Amino acid sequence: MSLKHFLNTQDWSRPDLDALLAQAARFKRDKLGGELKGRSIALVFFNPSMRTRTSFELGAFQLGGHAIVLQPGKDAWPIEFDLGTVMDGDTEEHIAEVARVLARYVDLIGVRAFPKFKDWGYDRQDHVLKAFAKYSTVPVINMETITHPCQELAHALALQEHFGTADLRGKKYVLTWTYHPRPLNTAVANSALTIATRLGLDVTLLCPTPEYVLDERYIGWAKDNVAESGGSFQVSHDIASAYAGADVVYAKSWGALPYFGDWEPEKPIRDRYKHFIVDEAKMALTNNGVFSHCLPLRRNVKATDAVMDSPNCIAIDEAENRLHVQKAVMAALVR
Repeated sequence: MSLKHFLNTQDWSRPDLDALLAQAARFKRDKLGGELKGRSIALVFFNPSMRTRTSFELGAFQLGGHAIVLQPGKDAWPIEFDLGTVMDGDTEEHIAEVARVLARYVDLIGVRAFPKFKDWGYDRQDHVLKAFAKYSTVPVINMETITHPCQELAHALALQEHFGTADLRGKKYVLTWTYHPRPLNTAVANSALTIATRLGLDVTLLCPTPEYVLDERYIGWAKDNVAESGGSFQVSHDIASAYAGADVVYAKSWGALPYFGDWEPEKPIRDRYKHFIVDEAKMALTNNGVFSHCLPLRRNVKATDAVMDSPNCIAIDEAENRLHVQKAVMAALVR
């Protein structure tokens, strides 16, 4: 059997995902366990983190394991990822050595590495994550690269908790773009689209213009998923019809991919759509819809105070669930 990683939920079967969510719910009821007793995980952060680092470190501890945090270029050597490179620059060691050595020390490796925001054709290949998976002899967990599968599971568990059922089919789900002063990574949007269609929801991707539609890979996954799950998928640029009757509104900001790496021409376009903010008037169009966001969220830019402080906002529940679902993932991978 080949080594099993957790790089994308799309790589896992629906029964396996259901099992992870069920185990996460059990960990939420009883947070301490021995599933990682005597085990360890290296958490490799190429980018900043608050929720991810805290929840993975605590999760390993609560299951009896130990987490080691590494920040290449800060408290660890800078790493080279391309083969054939003459390493006479800033990088000190190659991923071929890094991943194999870490795998001799630890039982799991978590990787957080955002795109470089220069060339989407390159960044969409997810080179850093795939290089760790290629050379590591222990399971690798995606802690956010160009997708965010741990956030997907936390979101799914929060929805199941809110609606009181694991069967979310028939619910109208709106994944809405929102304004941000900077062009952000599409990772959470890619992942929200993936898991919502995987779970059989009726999904609308709401964005200002066709330029903001997500990468064709994730659109393709969405179409494949609804064919299997029985849900539906559509793209909309109309706020009122997208929100009408929605059961779930999930907000995220991201930059338009046609301008990836050349953001100046995109900025005036993005600036015209600040009205995509999630506010009380839009939520009033929904079916008493629930609102969530992966956090961090800029209040009164992405969503208003009233929306964030509403009893229908489950963003804090979703953030808490990162701890529980990641424990489920770690426990499943070390078996």
